[in-house]
Amino acid sequence: MENKKESVIKGIFSLLVSQVFIKVVGLIYKLYLTNKKNFGDRGNAIYSSGFQIYALLLTFSSTGVPNAISKLVSERMAIGDNKGAHRIFKIAFITFAIIGITGSTLLFLGAKHIATNWIQIPEAEYSLIALSPSIFFVSITAVIRGYFNGRQNFSATAKSQSVEQILKTIFTIVLVEFVIRIGRNNTTIMAGAANFATTIATIFSFAYIYAYYRVRRKEIGQEIASSVNYRPTRIRKTIKKILTVAMPISISSLIASFNKNIDSFTIVRFLKQITTEEEAKIQYGILSGKVDSLCSLAFSLNVAFVTALVPSISKSMAMGNRKEVNKKAKIFLLISILIALPVTSILFIFSEQILNLLFPNAASGAMYLRFSSIGIIFMILAQTINGILQGIGKVNIPPIAFGIGMIFKFLCNIFLIPNKNIGIFGAIIGNIICNVIAFAIGFIILYKNLKMYKIKEYGYNSNITR
Repeated sequence: MENKKESVIKGIFSLLVSQVFIKVVGLIYKLYLTNKKNFGDRGNAIYSSGFQIYALLLTFSSTGVPNAISKLVSERMAIGDNKGAHRIFKIAFITFAIIGITGSTLLFLGAKHIATNWIQIPEAEYSLIALSPSIFFVSITAVIRGYFNGRQNFSATAKSQSVEQILKTIFTIVLVEFVIRIGRNNTTIMAGAANFATTIATIFSFAYIYAYYRVRRKEIGQEIASSVNYRPTRIRKTIKKILTVAMPISISSLIASFNKNIDSFTIVRFLKQITTEEEAKIQYGILSGKVDSLCSLAFSLNVAFVTALVPSISKSMAMGNRKEVNKKAKIFLLISILIALPVTSILFIFSEQILNLLFPNAASGAMYLRFSSIGIIFMILAQTINGILQGIGKVNIPPIAFGIGMIFKFLCNIFLIPNKNIGIFGAIIGNIICNVIAFAIGFIILYKNLKMYKIKEYGYNSNITR
């Protein structure tokens, strides 16, 4: 069967290629928007502020859901309980469909209040409304992706993500050009049209991966028929188990997402105390539209490894293979370092040249990019460590670590941004400190657990020898 034939290495490579492709294609529409007349850094501020609120709500319904589902599914399949794995998938699908509908409704109804009172960029209202349906579709798509990831079939996720990004880029350009052609070429409408492209793309992405699942229903049915060790549980108990795993992972992702929303809520608000409102929006647009996009490159590449890491380590844990857990953890940490270091070096050294090349009509922000790149290695390592901790069952540690880091980030924004000598660099400093703290806490806990597994493995082998 396909999912059994697909090796972990092949799956990781598929995801890695997909992530590179997604970032390259995604950069196309980012370049298009930033260099577009009447958009630029101000348009990025409107676009990004709306998108970050959307991402915050999306975290509840999908970010962390694929990892949670893949963890539970891989544990069941490791002991031959294919029927139990599919039951988890079906119950999760219905559960997160309900959560997704709720999230979409809240964002649609609260768009004006959020834009005006929370982020103090009223122009973002149309962007939030345009994005609201996406929450539902991304929620149910995330469950299907998690199911296939748990089956070690990562190509399903890779292909659906690629389809989504291609369509997002195409529809962004088409819709923005359309509103310009009909004479609605103001920045607010353009940002709303660009965000609506995200909604269209998520609908098509869901259609693709659902069709992928339908094609493989016969294969999945055969696996269910050959299932062993099936332990039926009540629906309520299964939902509780899913949420018990998904919520800490989602909260961890929520906190990471909320870090960006701290910037949405605070940067413009506090910069207005030391500069004009228009200049505050432009500075926020530079940071959120260009700098964050470039710094997230390594983060996105590392997603491929973390996506494969969680079900792989969960499977080893379910089979009681502690030695394999240690080995995989070390390999993935090394890979993450090899990803982070080159990207950090390139962005730090060639920040000005990169911005001039990519954004010739809006190239400002070299110093922002240079300082922001310092935090990349800590961000990447924290991401990988979180995946390992989730795989070994320590799902509560990542949100605690990020939560502590977020508090320091918030304090930095409050006290540093209004300082005329620091300004927006206060947000960059806060972000670096947040990632350093999250990395340090996660690393200490992980080191202690891996050391404990090593001692147990050694003791087991010693007993055999004697």
